Amino acid sequence: MSDIKHQAAAVIASFPERIAIIGMGAMGRRVVRSLQEGAHAGLALAGMDPFADPAQVSSELHIEVFSDLTQLLDWHPTVVVECAGHQAVEGVVVHCLEQGIDAIVASIGALSSDALRAELNRAKDAGKASLTVVSGAIGGLDALQAARLAGLDSVRYVGRKPPRAWSGTPAEQLFDLGDIKVPTEIFKGSASESARRYPKNANVTAAVALAGIGFDNTEVSLLADPTVNCNVHEVEAKGAFGRLSIRLENNPLPDNPKTSWLAALSIEEAILRRLQQVI
Repeated sequence: MSDIKHQAAAVIASFPERIAIIGMGAMGRRVVRSLQEGAHAGLALAGMDPFADPAQVSSELHIEVFSDLTQLLDWHPTVVVECAGHQAVEGVVVHCLEQGIDAIVASIGALSSDALRAELNRAKDAGKASLTVVSGAIGGLDALQAARLAGLDSVRYVGRKPPRAWSGTPAEQLFDLGDIKVPTEIFKGSASESARRYPKNANVTAAVALAGIGFDNTEVSLLADPTVNCNVHEVEAKGAFGRLSIRLENNPLPDNPKTSWLAALSIEEAILRRLQQVI
């Protein structure tokens, strides 16, 4: 390791950040392992997951793992990173913000609830904490936000995933996923409805809605597509600025085909950006 890398490791190892990952599923574990590598090895990391075996996960990842919020708060994290789904945003993130603990949220779809958005804003103001919402599996949203300033006429999101990636969702009750031979639309509606019905698969639609014209006005189409072997995200927007078209082809997490690898990377980037700002 070069002298510069040694110095970076020493700085981070002595840094007072205490990062707690909420949710020890495929994404949470991926984030932990990434942060444990190289110059980030000195970070104080912990996990929380009421549905996991704390001893088993702790042994696997070599971090402290808690099963409830009280234990987590006793560890005194400086930031919690939500990788656990919509319920964790309401059940954990709100309480942490109230206690003055910063939060990074991955389950963007939870913000389709006006009431929860208001509660999050109240909690972070009460605790004087910061709330960061990551972009997840989609990119180019800075351009969409800029275009919004001149007025947007329409925003449409199309998500394509292999049929097997929709197992465990409402699509499994409506279609024989194993028998789909051609691209098949499994959902069409607003971003608001999509976020509610497909919270584990369609968080990206919430990111698009927040950057553009809102949850009720953003059109969403979800497809089970046997012609693709990755997660494909397409955004089209029209307005006074002209026309915008974005297409991303994201490889899924090796341990979870329902989640784009880029979603985990966006969380890691948000954490590293935070560290760089403080250092």
